[in-house]
Amino acid sequence: MTAPNTIRRAVLRGARFSLAHTPGLVEHGSKPSRELAKDPSLRLAIRARLRSFEDAVSYPPHRVLLGDLSPDALWDIDRPWFDVTGDASPSGPHGQIMSEEHFYALLKGCDSFNLVSLEEGFAQDMQSLDNSHHTLAHIQNLLDDSTAEALPLHLIDGRLVGCIASGHNEDASLTADILLENLACKATAVSALRALLQGEQVEPTTIDYVINCGEEAVGDRYQRGGGNLAKAVAEACGCDNATGADVKAFCCGPVHGLVMAAAFVNSGLYDHVAVVGGCSLAKLGMKFQGHLEAEMPVLEDILVGVAVLVSADDGVHPVLRLDSVGRHTVGAGSSQQAILGSLVREPLVRLGLHLDDVDKYATELHNPEITEPAASGDVPAQNYRLIAAMAALDKQIGREDIPAFVRQHGMPGFSPTQGHIASAVPFLAHAIDGIMAGGMQRAMFLAKGSLFLGRMTHMSDGMSFILERNPSA
Repeated sequence: MTAPNTIRRAVLRGARFSLAHTPGLVEHGSKPSRELAKDPSLRLAIRARLRSFEDAVSYPPHRVLLGDLSPDALWDIDRPWFDVTGDASPSGPHGQIMSEEHFYALLKGCDSFNLVSLEEGFAQDMQSLDNSHHTLAHIQNLLDDSTAEALPLHLIDGRLVGCIASGHNEDASLTADILLENLACKATAVSALRALLQGEQVEPTTIDYVINCGEEAVGDRYQRGGGNLAKAVAEACGCDNATGADVKAFCCGPVHGLVMAAAFVNSGLYDHVAVVGGCSLAKLGMKFQGHLEAEMPVLEDILVGVAVLVSADDGVHPVLRLDSVGRHTVGAGSSQQAILGSLVREPLVRLGLHLDDVDKYATELHNPEITEPAASGDVPAQNYRLIAAMAALDKQIGREDIPAFVRQHGMPGFSPTQGHIASAVPFLAHAIDGIMAGGMQRAMFLAKGSLFLGRMTHMSDGMSFILERNPSA
């Protein structure tokens, strides 16, 4: 930590993603679990459409997220992308994808209250160092005991390998399903932050502050979303000199968190701030019905965590320009045009830039192969057409140039539908690489959030920032 009142720039040192292929947990997603309660026969239909770990590793959008392919490479790969096979590594320049077996081992490793029970044979196979393993009969007894309120943990083939128990039998905020969501969020964030610190060769003890921007609500019946998962992740990653807090803003959370982190660094309060966001287990299988109807794999079988390191200016890494921040204010209105006007046009006008001065726009990067079968359309394509239309309306391009603008300044969606993860941040690592390599000058990251989901307001939310080449580089 340095002395406050020092004005300086904040840079993004790096970003990493941790993917977990968890087909055995698809049934615990919010939508599948509700539909299975009404029609248990759907379980066989879901299991018949689950894909193998090898297929998940070779899936082109995952290769983009992990840095083995550029987003633009997807323009030239014929769909369906899920038919693309071939040898691929689970690790890439921007992160890794783990099997469900390794994810369960990680889940147990992040369990501070002995909530997760793993079958002893499975635990030995995973070389777990924990001694609190159980026989399969004991796990089955926990599941059969109505007072235990446990939730089963299966592999893709239906094999029972463990369970997770509730934290309190009279607290609706500590039920087994909610604790599974929260613990999965912690585990994926821990995995991403560990990968980031190792990849950037940063000592964990140098981290001053951790901001968690996941969508989970960690708490109990008295403070259902109290948190603080940020400190739990920091503890698990050895960030002993860090404190931290959680930021809640639905899909906008990561961009809010990054702007806050840059403000902390710019002010001189902290030198190194980690922004982490774990997975959204509730969104597994969210669109499974559309996938079943299209006779395609259930593609929402991936959990994703992200970690980003914001540091004091080193003269090398890209700068997060706080004077570029776009805000969707209370009085801005909630139409798409009003939101994009606040997030895109206003900050560029303020900086004296045109829309085509931004090399790439990163917005809601949902994979269209996941969303289109469920009648949700191609979300990023819709956003890029609106940005291009704004450029045409401002006479910066002709209407006939809209398709070319979309191709040049946009990108195909490639993110799993993990809510906050899909909103802008999947392009962060690519932008850092591109700017440092000299192929890009700047990228804009814009996120939108649906505040009306909480039933407290009808408003939407939004925030944006520009990441730019370091003037000292």
